Amino acid sequence: MKRILVGYDGSASAEKAFSLGLDLAEKYACEIHVLAVARPPEFGGEVEIEAEIENSRQYFVEILKLLQATAALKKTGAVDFEVAVGHPAEQIVRHAEAWNADLVIVGHRGHTFIERWLTGSVAKRVMDHAPCAVLVAR
Repeated sequence: MKRILVGYDGSASAEKAFSLGLDLAEKYACEIHVLAVARPPEFGGEVEIEAEIENSRQYFVEILKLLQATAALKKTGAVDFEVAVGHPAEQIVRHAEAWNADLVIVGHRGHTFIERWLTGSVAKRVMDHAPCAVLVAR
């Protein structure tokens, strides 16, 4: 195992996924890539959508800055952080393929029950389509 991709959305289970990813990366001297995905709103005008996406991107940029300090304390390979825009499961799978990840780690639940019911589980979609092993942190 050389490359670990962690999907991060700021939820408690994403925190566990990040922590687990760091521990594995430290143990196996792996590179780790932390990916947050700003999801565009379903409805709205073009200007509203652009503003919403930018607000979401900035939110994740700030959260990832906090994670960088935690990652700096670990003895891992390279650690990088990125914010993508799109559907979280699609972006995680796309980045896992492009980055040639050996393992993807995602949290079990990051949304409310209603959001999961309407959009489906990100973890399940990643498990169904990822090009590598997937670990779901509970």
